[in-house]
Amino acid sequence: MSELECILANVDATMKMEGMPLTEEDKNRILDCLTGKSTFDNEIKKIIEKFSKK
Repeated sequence: MSELECILANVDATMKMEGMPLTEEDKNRILDCLTGKSTFDNEIKKIIEKFSKK
């Protein structure tokens, strides 16, 4: 298992324990941040915008 896969598996397991399992979209978003395709700040802004629209 690569380091990125290990990080993602740990985050997924933690979120499952909290009752909030990751979706495939969530996993892809995290991988994009870990590989430098995006930043966590940018992705957080996108999520806030998505759920703030009414």
